[in-house]
Amino acid sequence: MRSFDEIFAISATRKGGADTLEALLDRPLPPEEIARSGDDRWLAAMVKCLFQAGFHWKVIEAKWDGFESAFGGFVPAKVALYGDADMDRLLADEGVVRNGAKLAAVISNAVFLTDLARDHGSAARFFADWPDADYVGLLDLLAKRGARLGGVTGQRVLRMMGKSAFILSSDVTARLIAEGVVDKAPTSKRDLAAVQAAFNDWQAQSGRSLTEISQVLAMSIG
Repeated sequence: MRSFDEIFAISATRKGGADTLEALLDRPLPPEEIARSGDDRWLAAMVKCLFQAGFHWKVIEAKWDGFESAFGGFVPAKVALYGDADMDRLLADEGVVRNGAKLAAVISNAVFLTDLARDHGSAARFFADWPDADYVGLLDLLAKRGARLGGVTGQRVLRMMGKSAFILSSDVTARLIAEGVVDKAPTSKRDLAAVQAAFNDWQAQSGRSLTEISQVLAMSIG
């Protein structure tokens, strides 16, 4: 497995130099800033990423004001109490994408967030405090306790909310395969543990966030 500096050099060459590459990298938010984000914004991010999976993102962006209105600003404690009448209202609302399974998942994720808030003060605090070194553990939790938040969807939620996060895109996966970390797209616990170990090594070498490392890996391919 190459060092992070070696992979960074590959990406820098492809992007026109180290300074240009640095300018392309996103940085995560500080944990305290993540902790101050509202749980309503966490539910909103889950909804946006959930609906963008399988739909063109422009469709969801065009309807986003309708989603905000239909779900009353995504306050988890309120959405968690939605019942059959609310589902009927949502399914009749042309301001949203009327996919019954995904609309039901929004309610389930509101329950998930309210449970986290009850146990940790806020869901945002819980996510802010989760350590980078066990990022795959957080992904596993999202997949098991959230609704339709497995795979890249959960990863995109974390990235969107400013959490230090890698996204296992096709390009990131290709670099992981090239470095001998995995031999195929990682889905098993064993492969995900290997990916986590590789990112932990690169983080120790570079002092960079999972977000930056992930983007550098992605830009080293192509």
